[in-house]
Amino acid sequence: MKRQPLAYRMRPKKMEEIIGQKHLIGEGKLLKRMVDVKQLSSMILYGPPGIGKTSIAHAISGSTGTPAKLLNAVVNNKKDMEIAVEEAKMYGQLILILDEVHRLDKAKQDFLLPHLEKGLIILIGATTANPFHSINPAIRSRCQIFELEPLSINDIKEALNRALNDEQNGLGKEKVYISDEALTHLATACGGDVRSALNALELAVMSTYPNDEGIKNISLSTAESCIQKKSFQHDKDGDAHYDVLSAFQKSIRGSDVNAALHYLARLIEAGDLISIGRRLLVIAYEDIGLASPQAGARTLAAIESAEQLGLPEARIPLANAVVELCLSPKSNSAYMALDAALADIRKGKIGDVPKHLKDAHYQGAKQLGRGQDYLYPHNYEHGWVRQQYLPNVLKDTIYYEPKQTSKFEQTLADVYRKLQSKNK
Repeated sequence: MKRQPLAYRMRPKKMEEIIGQKHLIGEGKLLKRMVDVKQLSSMILYGPPGIGKTSIAHAISGSTGTPAKLLNAVVNNKKDMEIAVEEAKMYGQLILILDEVHRLDKAKQDFLLPHLEKGLIILIGATTANPFHSINPAIRSRCQIFELEPLSINDIKEALNRALNDEQNGLGKEKVYISDEALTHLATACGGDVRSALNALELAVMSTYPNDEGIKNISLSTAESCIQKKSFQHDKDGDAHYDVLSAFQKSIRGSDVNAALHYLARLIEAGDLISIGRRLLVIAYEDIGLASPQAGARTLAAIESAEQLGLPEARIPLANAVVELCLSPKSNSAYMALDAALADIRKGKIGDVPKHLKDAHYQGAKQLGRGQDYLYPHNYEHGWVRQQYLPNVLKDTIYYEPKQTSKFEQTLADVYRKLQSKNK
């Protein structure tokens, strides 16, 4: 009989065997309290792949003595769920561990809902997608939602050492010596995916011949060959993608060149030129704005160059744009002024356009008083004349508040203040 993979064999059976996630299972934390008193409610566990979502679900089952059944929302059909319900009736209660829960279709959901309501089925859904974005509200409202945190390198080293010493399920019966460099490489190169690290360790051990003393020496080169490329988790449609884009923009806004280049590198590694271009163009106008108006045109030129070049050369103009935007003065005054005007409109503060500004280019318009008394600025010195432009309900409202972050906007601010003073 074929042996199951090491990661499967090392799956925790009790809560105390869980590695990491102390914010959920530490003393006094909600999930820990629920398990301790054996008062479970349906829940959704979400986070990156390979960090223990399904493992926690199985550990909850083991710690509470509640039978569990593992299904997949995509692969398993409604009939499989009907069988799970029959088993629940037989046991009195069943934990249904449902992988890919965000892919649960309406027919399966409608079947499960009444059984969740009765408490016959305790649903533990596992997903890499943010449930607030991807899971139907009918299911979400009946579940506690717990976000799992990525495992640290030390957490993964703990899991690897546990596997090396476990004689029943792990590699403890093998005589293995692994160098610190090799262990660190496995823990680092897996990209936070403990499943990947464990399976790479098993491959390293199983593919290494013992020496004369019967010891299998796992060197750095062996570890590198068993997990050749860092497992880079970046789903373009997933929650983590938008977290990286958010961090990218906030790093540029905060003028941190090194952080911005780090997040740019992650987006480039994911091959997402479209999102990079869109976000850079937004940044050029949202965060740099009037402080450096030419940054918008240069950013657009860099984006168009990147699209023409394609990867890997596309990284060159993008790097130039990111460094320039980071080190440019920042101003959000223009769009903040517009947002303030939009807020007034949405509150109903609109008012009638002053008659002297209304369109008078049609027969009979002047009889209605439209366009009368309009003062044509070009007929006056310096192209300016005092007259009201805002509706009466908004007369004297100030939206634009200039910033002093660059010579360009300082010049605009000087003109603006002179005009404001003349209007008083």
